[in-house]
Amino acid sequence: MEDVESVGSSSPCNLAINRESIVHTEDQTLHIQRSPEPKLFSRGKTLHIQRSPKPSFSSRGKMTMALLLVSYALVNFAFFGVAVDLVVFHRQVLHQENAEAANKVSEWMGTVYIFSLFGAFLSDSYMGRYLTCVVFQIILVVGLVLLSLSSWLLLVVPLACGDGGGLRQCTAPSERGVAMFYLSIYMVAFGNGGYQPSLATFGADQFDDDADPGEQLSKRAFFCLFYLSLNVGSLFSNSVLAFFEDRGNWVPCFLVSSAAAGIALVLFLLGTPHYRQIQPSGNPLTRVMQVFVAAYCKRHIRPPPGDHLHEVEGEISMIRGVGKIRHSDQLRFLDRAATATEEDYHAGNGKNPWRLCTVTQVEEAKCLLGMMPIWVCTIIYSMEYTQMSSMFVEQGAAMDTNILGGMFKVPAAAMSVFDVVGVVATLALYHYVVVPVTAILTNNPRGISELKRMGMGLVIALLGMVAAAVVEVHRLRDASNHGAMTVLWQAPQYTLIGVSEVFMYVGQLEFFNAQSPDGVKSLGSSLCMASISLGNYASMVIVSTINGVTSGRRSGRAATGWIPADLNRGHLDRFFITLAALSAVDFVVFMVFARLFKGIKLEENGHSTATHIYVV
Repeated sequence: MEDVESVGSSSPCNLAINRESIVHTEDQTLHIQRSPEPKLFSRGKTLHIQRSPKPSFSSRGKMTMALLLVSYALVNFAFFGVAVDLVVFHRQVLHQENAEAANKVSEWMGTVYIFSLFGAFLSDSYMGRYLTCVVFQIILVVGLVLLSLSSWLLLVVPLACGDGGGLRQCTAPSERGVAMFYLSIYMVAFGNGGYQPSLATFGADQFDDDADPGEQLSKRAFFCLFYLSLNVGSLFSNSVLAFFEDRGNWVPCFLVSSAAAGIALVLFLLGTPHYRQIQPSGNPLTRVMQVFVAAYCKRHIRPPPGDHLHEVEGEISMIRGVGKIRHSDQLRFLDRAATATEEDYHAGNGKNPWRLCTVTQVEEAKCLLGMMPIWVCTIIYSMEYTQMSSMFVEQGAAMDTNILGGMFKVPAAAMSVFDVVGVVATLALYHYVVVPVTAILTNNPRGISELKRMGMGLVIALLGMVAAAVVEVHRLRDASNHGAMTVLWQAPQYTLIGVSEVFMYVGQLEFFNAQSPDGVKSLGSSLCMASISLGNYASMVIVSTINGVTSGRRSGRAATGWIPADLNRGHLDRFFITLAALSAVDFVVFMVFARLFKGIKLEENGHSTATHIYVV
């Protein structure tokens, strides 16, 4: 599996030279202007572009990191306060069956992360990362307040009904109540989904590793702490809020989530004078489409060598906020878009980006296209990950949730605490033990490369599905003997998924951030979350398909299916084994694409080269 360099002077798909940006501080604003337009070329003539050392400016990463991480932890506390027991809310308050409730939660979780693509698009293109974070946090707070009010006035009737054990039944929900509920939780999905990728990239922006190479380590530490903040926030919601929600205290818990999100917004705004902000670079989708259109128009032309392709004069590219990216020999068919012809200039197309693109623009499209196979391979993993909020919870609800001799009753959803424990323990072990040891052995300061970590995450998640299947086999055996298996036997499957998250999702965040050009950094971060989204949708499809196929008629009688309302009559173990088999196939495909993936090597900072552009 190929090692891919992280952000820095040799990072793939990063800047070849300095980026155009605006840095806001308490006392000054630094403007770096774009370069002039390129000159016209004629056949055989050469344009020499000299590159000089780039300027640098101080970073406030260490000053703002704590503020961002605390705010992020509170947001996740608020979000998971809703998400952790949502499948129970659907069953006990909205009176839905197991499979329907699981699908509704998977659909909602999928929507949460698909909205991350929209938020990332606005962040990179028009609004900038700071403003995007503020706007979507406001939407999140409004959605949580609306959820609290709709639950209080329309759904949780009488109050404290809808407990996990079904002892206090809620009245049938009204159509207005259901409509308000779904409006509010999808506002929560919209706000949280749009906020997350922008914050991940905004936090990384606070470290100027171009001016200070030592901050590369700080940036890598930020991604670990970023994921740790997510899990610290969810730890308290999964333990404290889940405990009270399981007893029917839905409205107070939703109000606590609303307050936490409001405090998070205030903390984020307090850091405004200290944040380092990068200008949005315009619509990246338009730039990518221009590359494909221009390449198609010149499909019969053989592109010249990379140093003969079209690029603007000066140090800054034509993409606002993005420095030049060095040419690569991958996906050479796209180089036609940067191949200058006599027709381009004689017809006045020299300034038409739909006809002639720059090398930087072409390389930006190559980067996005090259990451797609890796990204697709993470969807199956996300399908396994989402079982923690659906099938794992339903499996736990069918087990004995009394521990310590019946002195304490554990909500089924609270077992996700073991997932958080697995994440926290693995993060600490990886950062303080694995990285130093592997750095010495491999002479690589990063330790294990991002792609290798993602592959390890796939294998560990597969083991988590096998563990869940084994637990279900024993649970069914005990149920057939009128016994009940303790819910604590779910701890290994939750812990394995938590361990796998550190390798997969932290690896993804670092990988997509490192491989994304500056003009699409937020979009790169959102790919990780979009993977979770599609994993949820895929889970919904596979649950419906399996339930439909296995619940048909057999031998003249109706079959219950693998996931019936009464899990004691089903075969949830076969569902988990099916996911494990899909994961095994996915791992093989991932290994192939990981070996084929090649990072683009960049010029050393301050290295002066000449670019020769010919008209063909």
